[in-house]
Amino acid sequence: MMRGERGFALVITLIVTALLVALVTEFISEVYVDTSSVQSYVDSQKAGLMAESGISGAIAMLQFALPAKSYTSLHDIWAKPLDLPEEQGTLRITVEDESGRLSLNHIAGSNGTFIDENDPTGSYYGTALRLFRELKLPAGDLCDAVADWIDENDIPKPGGAETQWYIARKPSFSAKNARLDTFEELALLKGFSSDVIEKIRPFVTVYAENSIAAPININTAPKELLISLDERITASLAEQIINYRKTTPFKDKSEFVRVPGMDRIATGLQSRITVKSTVFRIKAEGQVNGTTRVVESVISFAGGFPATLYWREY
Repeated sequence: MMRGERGFALVITLIVTALLVALVTEFISEVYVDTSSVQSYVDSQKAGLMAESGISGAIAMLQFALPAKSYTSLHDIWAKPLDLPEEQGTLRITVEDESGRLSLNHIAGSNGTFIDENDPTGSYYGTALRLFRELKLPAGDLCDAVADWIDENDIPKPGGAETQWYIARKPSFSAKNARLDTFEELALLKGFSSDVIEKIRPFVTVYAENSIAAPININTAPKELLISLDERITASLAEQIINYRKTTPFKDKSEFVRVPGMDRIATGLQSRITVKSTVFRIKAEGQVNGTTRVVESVISFAGGFPATLYWREY
């Protein structure tokens, strides 16, 4: 990292740290604690407020950092976990790039047809097939189940399921016939067992920049997803991509051709890749006297301002 970038990262760190301390102090000072409340309840409330302040701080950090560069990479300040000891306890913040994952909502259309079904080598559908195969999962069946859940018809695909199948479950319910709203919703789909969901969690998402396109950030995508972008990308070629971006993050997607072996592949990927991310998952964990509270949120910056797509407290 160059001296100017180090200085920029230091400035961001100082600003975010100052902001988080101020937020934590403000949140905790607003907590009303009845004298009869048990200590664990008090600690839980404080930890929860610390976690909320962590989400606010991370959003502020991203708002400050994202416009500064034309690309997003794992070298950026947000990509490193932030641990903040505080007088009331500890706060840990992690940020993950949802744009470095494959959007399952983009593998099929509302009519049930897989996107570019006649050319699965050049589509999000093809990427999904290769990814699931790479993970040693029943690729066709899982893609069929997603398509049937999303499409508006009631005609099941060979490996999928429609309302007739779901209504026979206990508890019974209907196929959604609309896009997935949360990652957790996958647990409702045929074939998506808890083991399958945990296996695919690092590689897929249900969030994207918009409803039409969900380009994958080649600066942040994991090896398994890089392999899945095209049938000609081998494990060794994916390693070359990762090694290349470790020292030289891609500042423009056209630079993908600079990786040895990608010259004949990168051109066909231009519509499905990006180097700039807009959607991030933020997890903030507050801990006070051994009591932990977590807030997890997905924030989109596609419109220039942060928009909350998901919020969960536990």
